[in-house]
Amino acid sequence: MRNRYLDLLRAAAIVRVIAYHLFGWSWLSIVMPAMGVMFALAGSLTAASLERRPANRVVTSRLRRLLPPLWLLGLIAVPVMIALGWAQEEDGEHPFTPWKLAFWILPLGDPPGSELGIDSWEPLWYIRAYVWFILLSPILWFVWKRLGPACWLLVLTPIAAIVLLDKTGFGLPETADVVMWDFVTYAACWIMGFAHRDGRLAKLRPATVLTLAVAMGGAALYYQSGHQGEDAWDLNDVSESQSLYSLAFVLLALRWQPGMAWLSRIRPLDRAVTLLNARAVTVYLWHNLAIAAIWPVLTFLTLDELGHLEKPVTFGMTLLLTGLAVVLFGWVEDLAAQRRPRLWPDTTPPPARAEAAPAPAAPASAEPVGPVPAGWPQVGRDGMPRAGWSDAGRDGQPFAGRPPAGVNRHSAEAPAEKGGRRVRQRARREKKRDENNLIPTWWAPEE
Repeated sequence: MRNRYLDLLRAAAIVRVIAYHLFGWSWLSIVMPAMGVMFALAGSLTAASLERRPANRVVTSRLRRLLPPLWLLGLIAVPVMIALGWAQEEDGEHPFTPWKLAFWILPLGDPPGSELGIDSWEPLWYIRAYVWFILLSPILWFVWKRLGPACWLLVLTPIAAIVLLDKTGFGLPETADVVMWDFVTYAACWIMGFAHRDGRLAKLRPATVLTLAVAMGGAALYYQSGHQGEDAWDLNDVSESQSLYSLAFVLLALRWQPGMAWLSRIRPLDRAVTLLNARAVTVYLWHNLAIAAIWPVLTFLTLDELGHLEKPVTFGMTLLLTGLAVVLFGWVEDLAAQRRPRLWPDTTPPPARAEAAPAPAAPASAEPVGPVPAGWPQVGRDGMPRAGWSDAGRDGQPFAGRPPAGVNRHSAEAPAEKGGRRVRQRARREKKRDENNLIPTWWAPEE
């Protein structure tokens, strides 16, 4: 079952990124720090996978789903940039260096490109940062679980690292330096996704959450006021402000989950949310090129004198051209997920998350109380988070898949049918649907 609140957050973040790149409105970084939200959601989903599967399988699965859309973009963009004179550029940000083309295959550094092709490679820092978070997540998750109650120190570590970098002026060679700064800027949000997944965030008192969010958000804006760049209130220009403000926003966004029944009643919005989640990587990779193509297309159509209609028309054109890119290139996401490729994904909204039926003979301490924040683990009367059937392991933390004492695990499953192997395969697929999510995927491949 899909968590439609998380889907809505991701879709809103993607639209915010498109609007920011189109209009350049700096205040959008304050209304919604989209990149922090996307990293936090990815951190939560990665933690969900690490709870159930070996780390090496999680890493390879997520890279397999992320990289093929990037490879397709590179197969088109790199030859075009070379043909248009990339090798002859002398003052570009990325002089033509053959060995750096490897970053288009595994983006441990920023995939390079020519100045003329900047719209194809400029947003790829996010893909590079995402790859590093995936590679380091098994270590971060292990440390998070081992720290126990002190795990919140791991959230604060990236903030402390930023302070240390500012005070010491420490730097690395250019390629590694941008990796380091993006990591410390968004690592707190990624790790907050861990807290969302295992229920620790749900255990925080509302007053504590509100106090922390206001304090961090206020500190971020105060710091921004004294370190303003070319665009005074653009948090993207100041890592210190971006990190604190994004963390404050994520803390609020993931601590509570509103009811989502209303979304299914607004069919166009519901389908748009489904589409953006199903093709999120493609939309992110190609929207900047769609923006670059707006005025050439409008000029060709002799519609370049728009007056007061300029903003709505250009936004509509961006969505239209990005939709065209989804049709032309989005099928690679299906191949990456080992699904049958489709030119247009199925936008039939998935079923909403259902409340699990109460377990027979479950201990009273395991009964959920109050609303389930953020749609993930429930919190029992004993204050411990639960994920489906739940129990504590040797480290005292709950994990999915273990039924409460006294409950027969098989009694909770569907009655056996003829063709037992087929039934078991279907059950495995059902279990893997949520855990295999990267950014956009719906159905997991069969093993």
